[in-house]
Amino acid sequence: MSQTPDMSQKIVKRSVTVAGHKTSISLEAAFWEALKRQAALRDCSINALVEEIDRDRDGNLSSAIRVYLLANATGGL
Repeated sequence: MSQTPDMSQKIVKRSVTVAGHKTSISLEAAFWEALKRQAALRDCSINALVEEIDRDRDGNLSSAIRVYLLANATGGL
């Protein structure tokens, strides 16, 4: 039986500017939507939010973004 892929799980690569430098980030579509909502809630741009996450991260930026979004969606880890 063939299954239709869940579009929220499709990896989407986008460019953002972090500390004045362009970089590419690959995230599932659902995480891009969550990042967009979180930036709107904080009244800032996606770039500004990613830059904040980047300053506080250990390891991979895409993973740090996912962990940040999870922590903010659940009230903390």
